[in-house]
Amino acid sequence: MTAAYSLPGFADAARRRIRTLHRDERGSVAAELTLLTPLLIALLLFVVFCGRLADTKLRINDVAHQAARAATLARSPSQATSNAQATASAALASAGITCQSLSVSTDTQGLKPGSTVTVTVSCSVGLGDLTSLGVPGSRTFESSFSSPVDVWRGTSTLAQAGGAP
Repeated sequence: MTAAYSLPGFADAARRRIRTLHRDERGSVAAELTLLTPLLIALLLFVVFCGRLADTKLRINDVAHQAARAATLARSPSQATSNAQATASAALASAGITCQSLSVSTDTQGLKPGSTVTVTVSCSVGLGDLTSLGVPGSRTFESSFSSPVDVWRGTSTLAQAGGAP
């Protein structure tokens, strides 16, 4: 009979030990962190990538603004076009953006006082250079900006008469 009384005690001890093993969560945080770390790093890199894309778009907008303003300061449509091209190239270099292909189009509308000069900048940027993450491919950013020609600016008498300045 002694064996009958000791068997339930053994079963209770075994059940308690199994429950203890099921509730023992030591090391589970480390295992979860090990599994989640690559996903968290990938998410962080994606956020950096999106931030750099947005920053580049803002810089291209600023380049278009600078190029349009430089074009309005010119005295002839051909000089306005070359000013816009030179200013866009310099502003992109200053911003640290390297374009695979750069296109600057200038609509001067005759460059008369009171008219509007519109400059459109289109820049194709390699995503690997943009993000420093080695992402393949490229993206084209395009921005337009219009700037008024000063109504009170002086013009040469030849330009007013319709001749070349």
